[in-house]
Amino acid sequence: MTRGGGASLVVALVATTLGAAAVSLFVGYAALPPDQVIGGLFGAGGTAGVIMQEIRLPRMLLGLIAGAALGMSGAVLQGQLRNPLAEPGVTGVSAFAALGAVIAMYFGISAAWPLALPILAIIGALASAALLFALSARDSGILTLILAGVALSSLAGALTSLALNLSPNPYAVSEIVFWLLGSLKDRSLQDVAISTPFVVAGLALLSTTGRALDALTLGEDAAQSLGIDMRALARRSALGVALAVGGSVAVTGTIGFVGLVVPHLMRPFVGHEPSRLLLPSAFGGALLVTIADIGVRLVPVTPELMLGVLTSLSGAPFFLWLIVRMRREMR
Repeated sequence: MTRGGGASLVVALVATTLGAAAVSLFVGYAALPPDQVIGGLFGAGGTAGVIMQEIRLPRMLLGLIAGAALGMSGAVLQGQLRNPLAEPGVTGVSAFAALGAVIAMYFGISAAWPLALPILAIIGALASAALLFALSARDSGILTLILAGVALSSLAGALTSLALNLSPNPYAVSEIVFWLLGSLKDRSLQDVAISTPFVVAGLALLSTTGRALDALTLGEDAAQSLGIDMRALARRSALGVALAVGGSVAVTGTIGFVGLVVPHLMRPFVGHEPSRLLLPSAFGGALLVTIADIGVRLVPVTPELMLGVLTSLSGAPFFLWLIVRMRREMR
């Protein structure tokens, strides 16, 4: 695909994502005419202002932020690990961010101080990156990173299950379970303000890995002969994923399969150069999460279908199809 074609794809994705974001502002359980939606969005008082500024606007912004974080993180990890099944969960970041939030809810810290939940979730994500560095310090090979990520994910999952098992309060268990399912509802602009700096920092760091990922398509030895520091690449990608995914998980909960699906959807349009996949994956992730969040509001069920449930229901068949296709290609 030509460079101009890649630019056209990004422009098309930006326009479509902005269109989906605009539509999301008009979709909700309270029916508002277009003039009240626009007026409430730009400062009008009353019920419309509360709905737009405190419910729908934060929800729309977090969908864009979380989707971009998951999409680009998945693209970087698939390029670095040279594994089409790689996604943010493979590093343990999502699991440790969720564990940090569970700790805040389990010990009642979030009830006394609401900011404790996102802060501890981000600390958990950064802790997973530090542990990943330590486990792969002597050998930054692909296999070491994968095994370390699987070990960290298993550890965080086990500790989360332990918290659910030992929780003496059934209401705390319910809160933890619903948070783990992932959702954008009942979020505020304060959540957006907490998440955005970490996600932006993570995306900025991940965007610098493009050249190294292109070289890595030739193999680790060839990449090193071209001057690529594999250990530095591993650290940048792990820290970038920790900041981006940790910052989003901290306020949205776990939203699965976006980081896996989006790079595969974008790859046919950009070819096999990982550097050209990063930006389309970010916008594609933002678009996918925004559309999925519109979908959960349109499904006529009570209580509202959780966003993480919908993405998992949609992503699991894609995952199975991908495995079948890989097996056919190996024959």
